[in-house]
This record gives sequence, structure tokens and C-alpha cells, in this order.
Amino acid sequence: MSPDIIAQLAPTGVLRAGINLSNFLLVTGRTSEGDPQGVSPSMAAAIAARLGVPVKYVPYPKPGELADAVDSGAWDIGLIGAEPQRAEKIAFTAAYSQIEATYLVPAGSPITKIAQVDQPGIRIAVTARAAYDLWLERNIHKATLLRTDTLDSALTRFVDEKLEVLAGLRPRLITDLNSLPGARILEDKFTAVQQAIGTSRKNTAAAAWLHEFVEEAKASGMVAGFIAQHGVQGLSVGDPA
Repeated sequence: MSPDIIAQLAPTGVLRAGINLSNFLLVTGRTSEGDPQGVSPSMAAAIAARLGVPVKYVPYPKPGELADAVDSGAWDIGLIGAEPQRAEKIAFTAAYSQIEATYLVPAGSPITKIAQVDQPGIRIAVTARAAYDLWLERNIHKATLLRTDTLDSALTRFVDEKLEVLAGLRPRLITDLNSLPGARILEDKFTAVQQAIGTSRKNTAAAAWLHEFVEEAKASGMVAGFIAQHGVQGLSVGDPA
């Protein structure tokens, strides 16, 4: 292990891993000590073990807050959806896992395909600064995006204001169907959120090492093993880089 890589990824002698607590597929619980559990924390722990240093989890309630903290020195690696806006300051690996993002429409909606959503008069409820919201910001030109702070408030706004579309990750939308008689989830997806591992762009040696680690973790079955271990449905291993 190159001393440069260890110095860049664990400058304090500990790997500080930024964890997005709002992703219920990647963080599925907590330990008795209060640390997050799930695929993301397991990936961080595996990286720390390879480096030969302890891991310390740095939790964030929202992905945007994690991304904003890249320049603060609060974390050494961040496990978060890789999006172009975030990549301006964060050097990302290829995705170690991915999650489909799609739309839910209410009972009686004439919308049956993704291509029908971006039209004048269509209002889309979405959780602000989620990775799929960043995609929508770049790609929705005619419909209106109505942002909320949380997944639950996006659902509430969709229902209370009788909106035409609710955007989200497919596993969460499947859960939302339970409270929405007659609602439908579109079969196709508008994007797949690429869950990756990032570090500050100044950490060039570390970024290259993390890329190789993630590719090895996918090919060896490590990522698939973590998904199975934590019993996650709706999460798949990322494609080879």
C-alpha cells in the first residue's frame, strides 16, 4: 500500500466515511453503538480494512449536505450518488451499485411512458438535491419540478396538491403504492442513480486506487455479498467500468 494513498485517504489515521442516511437501500439500520449499517457502511469498512486503518462514519441526513462538505475536511471518502454537479469537486469511482429512478402517477392518469412526463402542465414532486433530482434539473424542460425536503414530504405534496407525477427510486415508489389506491409506477426508468465512492479531487492517487478497489469489489462478488447480507431489494451491482 502506497504511503501516499494512506496519507490522502486517512490523514488523521482513521478513514472518515461520509454516509448518506436518507438512502434507505444503502443504510438499512444501526448497530448497538449507533453506527449506520448497510451496503454503504460495509463498503467503507472494507476500504478501511484494506488500508489497515479504523473506519469512522460521518453521517449526513441528506446527500446534498454530504456533497457540500467535501471542502470542509469532515470526511475522506463520501458514499453518494455520482452526478456531474457533484463531480466538479469530487473524484468519483464508477458505480458500485445502481438504483432505478422512475415515476409514479395517480389513478386514472393518462401517462403511461416516461416520454409523456416532460410536458407543459405536468407537475412533478421530487425530493430536493437527491441524485435523481439533479438529473431532472438537467433534463426536464417543459414540466414543473416541485421540490420538498424529504421523501415523505414529496409523497404528501403529491397527494395533497393532486400532482400529476411523483419522482423517486423504484423501491420507495413500490412502498408508496400501498397508500395510493389505483396509482401506477411506470415500467421504464428515466435514470439509474449511480452509487459511487468519491474523494476530494486533490487526492489524485487515492482516487485512482479507489477506482481499482471498486472494480475489484464488483468483480469478486464483494458488493453482491453485501447486498445479500443486508437483504436489500431493488439494488443491483454496478456495471464494470
